[in-house]
Amino acid sequence: MNLKPLPRIITAAAFDTLHDDPAAWREVLQAIAAEHSPDPVRQMTEGTVLVGLVGQRLVLKLYPPFLRDHFEFEQAALARLSGQLSIPTPTLVAAGERDGWPYLVMTQLAGTALSTVWPALAEARKCALLSALGALAAEVHALPVGELMRLAPPWPDFLQTQRARCHARQQRTGLPAHLLVRLDAFLQGELPAGPTVILTGEYTPMNLLVQRDRLAGMFDFGDGLAGPREYDWLGPLCFLAAGNSARREAFMAGYGASLDASRRLALLRLLLLHRYSNLPAQIAHPGWQQARSFEDLAALIWP
Repeated sequence: MNLKPLPRIITAAAFDTLHDDPAAWREVLQAIAAEHSPDPVRQMTEGTVLVGLVGQRLVLKLYPPFLRDHFEFEQAALARLSGQLSIPTPTLVAAGERDGWPYLVMTQLAGTALSTVWPALAEARKCALLSALGALAAEVHALPVGELMRLAPPWPDFLQTQRARCHARQQRTGLPAHLLVRLDAFLQGELPAGPTVILTGEYTPMNLLVQRDRLAGMFDFGDGLAGPREYDWLGPLCFLAAGNSARREAFMAGYGASLDASRRLALLRLLLLHRYSNLPAQIAHPGWQQARSFEDLAALIWP
């Protein structure tokens, strides 16, 4: 088969266009997958890279050249986490490169996405899952960071980059105007600080699997970092706790920590500086846009 080669240089905008046109990358994904399995490939259009499910056993992830750092971090994270946690994570099967685009082949996990079942769960079950999720995050944070420290940007550098982009990002993603004018001053306050841990950034319902209402798997570590533990609290406390104090307490109890008023403000600053900060998409609490100040917002979403 004579395949059209992948572009060795591609911009983020051009990659987004390619990503949204599955027919344009179907054959190259099938060709790579055929080197590792005879099973058919089903393309997945979610996510930030090109992904294919290979039969019922494997997953293929193909990264554009400008996300090589994500490839390297995920490759190392898969090795670090595999077999070390109370729930499964994918096992690395192979790594390679096609036309300057790195790829990983890993095992496919069983289960249903938590985002699919969450709305229908009873409140007690939601709290139980959040408690288990807190305990899972604590398990990961107890592991040695190892070579992941070298593969992640230094935390101060990461924060500096995010600060420089924050105002424009929050304006673009729809932070209410009355909060936007206070943003720069608010960001001058304290941020979470503490021991450096492995930050998977993936304690979100889209990257967690459940079976019989129990956590059954976690995947997708390409955008991980190394820094203070609070960064990984943001997903569960925004997407899942959603302003519910019982859910918030369940997660924090599972983790073995507390969230007082001063820590809430530091956590909100970190949310604003998050790599993918987008408050309208991340805060699952109706009417949060009417909060008069960031202090009121923190009290609303983490009561």
